[in-house]
Amino acid sequence: MTKKDLAAQTVASLKKIYPDAICSLTYRNPVELLIAVRLSAQCTDARVNKVTPVLFAAYPTLDSLCEASAEDIGEIIKPCGLFNTKARDIKALALMIRDQYAGCVPDSMEKLLKLPGVGRKTANLILGDVYGKPAIVADTHCIRISGRIGLTDGTKDPVKVEKQLRECVEPQEGSDLCHRFVLFGRDTCTARSPKCGHCPLSGFCENPAGDVKKGAIEKDA
Repeated sequence: MTKKDLAAQTVASLKKIYPDAICSLTYRNPVELLIAVRLSAQCTDARVNKVTPVLFAAYPTLDSLCEASAEDIGEIIKPCGLFNTKARDIKALALMIRDQYAGCVPDSMEKLLKLPGVGRKTANLILGDVYGKPAIVADTHCIRISGRIGLTDGTKDPVKVEKQLRECVEPQEGSDLCHRFVLFGRDTCTARSPKCGHCPLSGFCENPAGDVKKGAIEKDA
């Protein structure tokens, strides 16, 4: 079986389980999604979803975020951890979007990566979910599951995972597949004690639970 065949089979199987491939973060517009993703670093999506309604109620517009102090933003987002750094990034990216991008979240990888606190994972999520462009969001679930299945060579490097998946996954399927990896990674292919005996991908997974070591701990978002 080629990597492209394996990818197609993975996509088809996960589509049946998760027909609605949606982002786990709640948001109403591109700016809110961008900020939610920034908050999700080393924090669960569930916790982010509890904090963002408070943040966006306090600062409902881009202008109000630009006028807020990093200290005040930090007080609200404190439960998400690393709040000082995240607060500075949120204020700085809000200012940059308003002053350099005419109030619109950019639609190119190059411009997105210029925003404070934005890396390729965040940029790909914006490109896929907001603009419908081909994207691979190489988060912890994507890296783990694609390595176990055999879609990648097992590397933990997000950039290498993204590159390898782009070579075998159909461009129009990449963004949704990564959302399905998140759901599948929480339900079945967990970091510890994956449910391989009940896994719908077990028939073609090349390395079921092969990278799980006793006592290993991986923080999932």
